[in-house]
Amino acid sequence: MNIFDRMDPSKIDQRDAQLWILAIAMIVIFSGGLALLAYPAAFSTPVPLSGPWVRRAFIGFCTLSLLLIGYLIERQVMIRRLRARLEEERTEATGLLRQASADLLETLPRFEHFQDRLAMEFRRAVSLQRPLSLVVVQLKFAPALEDPKDCSTAIGDAAKAMIRKLRGEDSIYLFSWGVFGILLPAVRGVDAQRVADRLTDGLHDASGAGNRFSFELRVVNYPEHVAAAREMEQTAQAAANWQEWAGLTAH
Repeated sequence: MNIFDRMDPSKIDQRDAQLWILAIAMIVIFSGGLALLAYPAAFSTPVPLSGPWVRRAFIGFCTLSLLLIGYLIERQVMIRRLRARLEEERTEATGLLRQASADLLETLPRFEHFQDRLAMEFRRAVSLQRPLSLVVVQLKFAPALEDPKDCSTAIGDAAKAMIRKLRGEDSIYLFSWGVFGILLPAVRGVDAQRVADRLTDGLHDASGAGNRFSFELRVVNYPEHVAAAREMEQTAQAAANWQEWAGLTAH
């Protein structure tokens, strides 16, 4: 019955109507057949039909019953196969998402690149008398998120959500497990806070309905909060070291 498995997604409503018509027709046929066969026993009166027509009706009724049973069994087998296929595809999709998150995290520059970029951007900010902002993002995973692969996927989703909120000249870094740093050249403290608000919205969406993680954001601006690149670097270093210590104690 493979011909019945060729289902066009655009004709699902039509197929549903056909199945309902089939179900109603079979109920009517079986009800009528059962009433016809049970009539003599119930009323002790012979059925008006006699001869070969009775035998043909009985054989047809039994044959139709067997065909319907076979059809329902075949449908059940097909449904089980579809469920198994869907589970395989779901597992494969989950694996692809995890791999994509891992690949993204591998491409993000680390703390050493942040130090070099910070020194360059800070010198430019001082010479041009422009502000420079740093946003530090710390993720805190939910207790139910115990699998390191799930944590890696959550970090990758958070990174993608934040990247979508940044400008082309902004840069994002992965300081440690679940700690990001974002450099915002020529951005004042007030504007940096607006960027942090946009990042908050993106992180809420990435966390999902299951609240896979919570997060904290801290904004540091030159010249409002710090006067030297070293102070900004120490803020980033403190966040990275704390998350590393927290990850070690959690495991």
